[in-house]
Amino acid sequence: MTDEANDQAQQAEQQNQLDPKFFTVVNDYLELTNKHSKEHGLQRISMASMYAAARFNAHAYMSAAGADVAKDRQPFLDYMTRLYRRMLNEHLDGLGHERGIDVGPSELEAELLAQQAAQKAQQDQAQA
Repeated sequence: MTDEANDQAQQAEQQNQLDPKFFTVVNDYLELTNKHSKEHGLQRISMASMYAAARFNAHAYMSAAGADVAKDRQPFLDYMTRLYRRMLNEHLDGLGHERGIDVGPSELEAELLAQQAAQKAQQDQAQA
């Protein structure tokens, strides 16, 4: 791999990585939800979390969309629905694996296999 191609690959990889502060915020939020679930139960806090996320995301969208709120509403709803479904699948897969629980077939299996194949091809190419 040329130096330029290697630099581009490293930049792409860095762009796909989340800032560690993101996980700090996630963990702080989970700590709060776990605290509340002890008093209110998992189902109530799960629903409250989804309701709050929907409300906050609507606010964030409207703040960023400006005059295009109405025009971009459906694409925004489609994007957020796909994103949530993907995140939920990732966590079902991960927690199922971590806890040794069969959570059924993953909707992401084909994508994961394709990613693994691409990574292997990159490694093979780098070694050649």
